[in-house]
Amino acid sequence: MRKLIYGMNLSLDGYIAAPGGDLGWSEPSDELFQFWLDEELPIGLLLYGRKLWDGMSSHWPTGDQQPNATPAQIEFARNWRDTPKVVFSSTLDSVDWNARLFNGDAVEEITRLKAEEGEPMRVGGATLAAAAMRAGLVDEYTIITHPVIVGGGTPFFTALDSWVKLNLIETRTFPGGVVLNRYETRR
Repeated sequence: MRKLIYGMNLSLDGYIAAPGGDLGWSEPSDELFQFWLDEELPIGLLLYGRKLWDGMSSHWPTGDQQPNATPAQIEFARNWRDTPKVVFSSTLDSVDWNARLFNGDAVEEITRLKAEEGEPMRVGGATLAAAAMRAGLVDEYTIITHPVIVGGGTPFFTALDSWVKLNLIETRTFPGGVVLNRYETRR
């Protein structure tokens, strides 16, 4: 069975994007960017909602060709292109960059993918991750908290029907007061 990981940068008040989709508060340090690269390298399948797909696919296909790209950004872009992806959307007609489009029941498809053997999967995008959380499919949460309060926007967590008990498995501090807390779901 594959592990499903949900992790993103979030504000201290729990948002992954400020109102209007503003991400300006979450610019990673070189050390934090390297952390995210190290997190992505063992991932065997990326699961994206449409909004996150739009953002990722607008930058990372050529991220290694940007004039000021760091070695970690170059490696991230290459890994991103090479890693298989499933994009969950009912509005897109096609996707590229080693991705396939899925427009059916997301929970059923994620459940099917989890049952397969293989490397871990990462779910990204608030709406898609919320469906996976409500269905009890997330095995691990990687929470990178930035010391900023944005007052609203897109929340990291969704409303749930029952509690999810977690075990803290890692904590770490990055430059600028950014803090990692990694939790696994208690089953």
